[in-house]
Amino acid sequence: MHISWTGLGSVFVVSLAVGVVVVVLFSLGIVAIGKRTAAFERHTSSLGPTVTAALCFAACVVLVVYGLYLIVAG
Repeated sequence: MHISWTGLGSVFVVSLAVGVVVVVLFSLGIVAIGKRTAAFERHTSSLGPTVTAALCFAACVVLVVYGLYLIVAG
């Protein structure tokens, strides 16, 4: 049995990077939801935080679904 250490290393680095990106995007979405709630309490526009949260969560969903596609199709 032969292990491709280069391939294993590249999979590790890409998985780590994508994991960090998903966590950061999700965290930004949570912060945007908090800002949205604060905007509601101040009776100001909450369009910016709402759009930001939706985009962050949508990006998380896209990344997770693409990862699942790679696992199932591969």
